[in-house]
Amino acid sequence: MAQCIDFSVIAPPAYLNAFVAQEPARVHHVAAQHVLADESYRAFFAREAERGAEIVVDNGLFDLGYALPAARLVEAARAVSAREIILPDVMRDGAATLKASEQAAREIRDLSGDTFRLCAVLHAADDEEWRRTYDALASSDWAGAIALPASRRPDPDRQLCRNRWLATAYLEDRSLVDERLVYRLLGLGRTGHLELIEQREHEWISSVDGAAPVILGAMGIALLPEGPYEKPSTPRVEKLGPIPESRFGLIRQNIAVVRAAAGSTVTIAKESR
Repeated sequence: MAQCIDFSVIAPPAYLNAFVAQEPARVHHVAAQHVLADESYRAFFAREAERGAEIVVDNGLFDLGYALPAARLVEAARAVSAREIILPDVMRDGAATLKASEQAAREIRDLSGDTFRLCAVLHAADDEEWRRTYDALASSDWAGAIALPASRRPDPDRQLCRNRWLATAYLEDRSLVDERLVYRLLGLGRTGHLELIEQREHEWISSVDGAAPVILGAMGIALLPEGPYEKPSTPRVEKLGPIPESRFGLIRQNIAVVRAAAGSTVTIAKESR
């Protein structure tokens, strides 16, 4: 079994100290729009960076429906001493993602030089496009990391572009993993934490982020270490609303289950320093 995959908990800004603070501080996936709009959110992750956390600033697409422009991403990254920026991407469209990412990479470098590692998201409409897009990203001179989005729907056709476990196995089996790159998983997919048990076979996967343990715990649903994983319809994390303190214990238990599946010994810090 591989070394651990770091798990970055995604939670509403009001609950960062309760669920997101790490001991030891390792990796945080951070929403650029919250960094720019919320002083307490910004200060929390700046402190985590001071404690040694690697801060990865996400571009806002998943939450906003569009990616923030390069200048705003650089502003957010500087505000929390980030090491990496996730470049703009276009869901299920490899060609459009390549175009948007490459343009943003040029703009970010014009603004900040080589200050930040740049992470491209691997999107595609079919397997041919997936292979072509991966080759383009891996051979580029601007991508220092590649992120694979979560598989959220059943995949009866077993497609690389729809099944993240098949995709990572494909890269390893064909010796396509580039040691110069950082590889990340974006979000927990339809099998939740159970996927991470399999993904740990790949020693080159660095991190994964997800809100599922917080959202499900707030709804009173426990994650079972060995499954099954059945996720009902859930609100987006920003629509979660106040979480009763009576659910805090369950949420922390869910986070521990995900981290155990990922092989991580990181715990929730008792207080943010």
